Amino acid sequence: MSNQLALFDLDNTLLSGDSDFEWAQFLIEKGVLDRELYEARNQEFYEQYKAGTLDIHAFLDFQLKPLSRHPRTELDAWHREFMERRIRPIIRQRARALLQGHSGELRAVITATNSFVTAPIARELGIEILIATEPEQVHGEFTGAVRGIPCFREGKVTRLEAWLASRGTSLEAFDASWFYSDSLNDLPLLERVTHPVAVDPDDTLRAHAESRGWPIISLD
Repeated sequence: MSNQLALFDLDNTLLSGDSDFEWAQFLIEKGVLDRELYEARNQEFYEQYKAGTLDIHAFLDFQLKPLSRHPRTELDAWHREFMERRIRPIIRQRARALLQGHSGELRAVITATNSFVTAPIARELGIEILIATEPEQVHGEFTGAVRGIPCFREGKVTRLEAWLASRGTSLEAFDASWFYSDSLNDLPLLERVTHPVAVDPDDTLRAHAESRGWPIISLD
């Protein structure tokens, strides 16, 4: 394997949608979450995320609390249905080709979405390494709290650096590093790699990428 690192955001990058948002909508459709209470709030958090104004701790309280109300076996069964109905249809085929193009490098999906939702998606994409927000667990069951630093904005850089340090290396030790993302929220990490790439970017990231001369690509 070459001494190169390829990092991929998940939501609206490798997926043509947001897995966090889709998971809440899936639970609403199943009647697990009350539509009147949760649907507007889910949309509100999603709009805040896109605008770069999301309070990550308020969102995680909203997103992780439902995990604590159900046994892990039930959650896992729901997730298998979620993968089939909501996720596989929005995996971008060009995303699979992009991942394959980096098959000779160390590859990781790095996402703000929690690892319960995203670990099966990363496996589906053939990526073994996932750096994600970690829900707290006790004896295999979720508590509704978050463990450690959320993998969001500057937290993505912190979590990546900690993971690399655990491998005895650092971002600067790689000959080249890529990060693919759609979101203004990922500017802290995009600024750190040698090859930042904007993927179907939001308006803020597009303007930033254009001003910096970063590649802008589409996976649609």
